[in-house]
Amino acid sequence: MNAAASPSHKRSDRMVALLALLNSQGQLSLSYLAKELSASEATIRRDVAVLAAQGLLDRTHGGARPARGARELPERLRGSRNQAAKTRIAMAAAHMIPEGKHAIGLTGGTTAAMVLRALAHRQDLTIITNSLSIGMEAAEHGQNRVLIAGGVLRPNSLEVVGSLAESTLRLVNVGTAIVGADGVSSVGGLTTHDDIEARTNHTLIERAQRVIVVVDSSKVGNVTLSKMGDLSEIDILITDDGAPPAELQRIRDAGVKVQTVPVSAHDS
Repeated sequence: MNAAASPSHKRSDRMVALLALLNSQGQLSLSYLAKELSASEATIRRDVAVLAAQGLLDRTHGGARPARGARELPERLRGSRNQAAKTRIAMAAAHMIPEGKHAIGLTGGTTAAMVLRALAHRQDLTIITNSLSIGMEAAEHGQNRVLIAGGVLRPNSLEVVGSLAESTLRLVNVGTAIVGADGVSSVGGLTTHDDIEARTNHTLIERAQRVIVVVDSSKVGNVTLSKMGDLSEIDILITDDGAPPAELQRIRDAGVKVQTVPVSAHDS
């Protein structure tokens, strides 16, 4: 992290990391969280109190646990995680989009949103998405052709899902789908936290001539609740060089082209 980062920015990053630990490991003690996050127990106790007041976790005696029903970080809290890796992954994906008119499908997620930003200079694209935040950002960038599928809004991901969204997506032809995920592995394929969201995103995958999955290394090897697609449906996986090499090789062996981007310790 940049030494000039403000205290509020550092606290935001720490809170995001704290929630990520709870969501991946379940109930944890304050002492464990303090050690993992390189902070004092008093600092972690204050963070836990703030996050509990927002309904993002439940306090326990001497620790904390994920809030009831919470399985993923809200969209508004994801942006600061693994920024350097996501930026480089997005740039690599943007370079794979052919010149000239092209229809791009984007799922929700911060890495997919960064791909859109890396393509802001392109005015010849058709943007197809079920993400409200990505659709609005595409319009702000001056993209003239933006299709947002209609349906039921999931507050955590800001993605529109369900049968209506799927019906809309089945009417379009997608040149390249840029797909984010909560997990990609040789065992589970492409996975996410919500079953309905998984089905809607799978429809986008089905409609694409080429599928590029963009995930940082923390997602590689993970299997979450709902399957979004098989490895056989993925053409390219772009991640960073922090991903487990053995798992990447297994994904390659399944027929997926894997590209890794370098991220130094200084960038993390």
